[in-house]
Amino acid sequence: MYTSVNMRSANAYRNVGVETAVAGADPHQLVGLLYQALMQSLGTAKLSLMAGDIAGKGKAIVRAVRLIEEGLKAGLNDAKGGELAANLRGLYDYCILVLTEANLKNDVKKVDEVIGLIQPVAQAWSEIKPEVAKLAQHAM
Repeated sequence: MYTSVNMRSANAYRNVGVETAVAGADPHQLVGLLYQALMQSLGTAKLSLMAGDIAGKGKAIVRAVRLIEEGLKAGLNDAKGGELAANLRGLYDYCILVLTEANLKNDVKKVDEVIGLIQPVAQAWSEIKPEVAKLAQHAM
């Protein structure tokens, strides 16, 4: 498949931007970046399903599952997180199950369900940033 020079340049620029953001991020920001990437993947999966792009849908769903499994879920600390970590782990496991079903059945409603579950959590995460900054200052 041919990729135009402009597309390759845009992808390279985006990758450098992502690498720069990750390199300079604190742990709270890293989780925020994971949520952003997850929401982008879910949006891509939905658009691909609506366009009948099965390959694009599969790629986006696999990426979303990996972001949940290897990023968000792997970062949970059950010992320190207690009930909240356990609840998030359950949510993430459920989202992975629903995304697997969405992939198998080409079901856009299942992708919408996961978007509806993850979006409030991602929003809440971004809204607690000032509180996290205060805690970090008190810890010093």
